[in-house]
Amino acid sequence: MERPTIAGRALKTAVLTAIVLAVLYPFGLAVGTSLTGRAESVANGGGYVLLPAHPTLEAYRLILSGGAVTRAVLTSVGITLCGTALSLLCTVFLGYALSRRGMLGGRPILMMVLATFLFTPGMIPTYLMVKELGMLNTYQSVIVPVLVNAFNVVVVRAFFQGLPDELFEAARMDGAGEWRMMWRIAIPLSKAVIAVVGLFYAVGYWNSWFSALLYIDDHDKHPIQLVLRQYIFRGGAAQGTDVAIVRDLPTASVQMAVLVIALVPILLAYPFLQKYFTKGVLTGAIKG
Repeated sequence: MERPTIAGRALKTAVLTAIVLAVLYPFGLAVGTSLTGRAESVANGGGYVLLPAHPTLEAYRLILSGGAVTRAVLTSVGITLCGTALSLLCTVFLGYALSRRGMLGGRPILMMVLATFLFTPGMIPTYLMVKELGMLNTYQSVIVPVLVNAFNVVVVRAFFQGLPDELFEAARMDGAGEWRMMWRIAIPLSKAVIAVVGLFYAVGYWNSWFSALLYIDDHDKHPIQLVLRQYIFRGGAAQGTDVAIVRDLPTASVQMAVLVIALVPILLAYPFLQKYFTKGVLTGAIKG
C-alpha cells in the first residue's frame, strides 16, 4: 500500500472535519438554546442560540422539578433496563442454541428467524395481537413485540460459531453439559458481541416512541421520547405538564432542554462500548 500524499491527508482531514461539524452543530445549537433565558431569547427573536451570553439552567430545573418529564425519564429508564436485559437473555440463549451442531430442529428454527427479514407483521395485526394478549396500556406492550431482533440473533450465533471447538470438546470430556458450557465458556468469551448487541437493544428501547403512541393511552406511562414529541408538536407543553413552565420560559428553551435530556443518557453509553464495535459486530458478521 502506498503512503498517502499530503494532499490526500489534507482532503481526508477536511472531509472528516466537515462531517464532525455537521454532527456537532445541531447538538450544540440544542444545548445552547436550552441554556438561554427569556430576555436573551426575546432579543434573538425567540429562535435558537448557539452560544448564550448568560447561560441559565432554569429550563432544566423547572422541567425536572416534577411532572411529565421526570416521570417519563424514569419510565424510559425502566423500560430500557428491563427490555435490554430480557432481549439479551433471549438473544444469547437462542443464538447459542442455533450455533450448536446437531441441535434438534435447529435449521427450521433458523429459517424462521431469517424469514422475519423478509416478512414483517403489519401495524394492525400487531396491534390486534397486543390487544388479545391483554397488554394494551402496559409497559409490556413496548417490550414484548420487539423482544428479539433477528439481526442480533444472527450476529450472536455467528460469533458463537467462531469460538474454538476444542474448548467445548475439552469441557464435554470433563463432563460439562451444554448449559454449563454456555455460561462458563461461550458467554465469558463473547462479552464484546454481547455488549454491542446490548447497546443496540438499549438504543432501540430508549428511542422508542411509536409503540408507546399506539399501545399506551395513560399519559402517566409515556416514555421520554413520546413526551418530547408532545413538547415539539404542542409548542412547548406536554399533557400533564405544569403550564407555568411554558409561561416562564421561552418555548424553544423548554423544547431543547427536553431534547437534550432525551439524548444525553444514551450518548453517555457509547464511549464505554465503542471499543467493542469492531470486535463484536464486524467479526460476527464476517464469520456469519
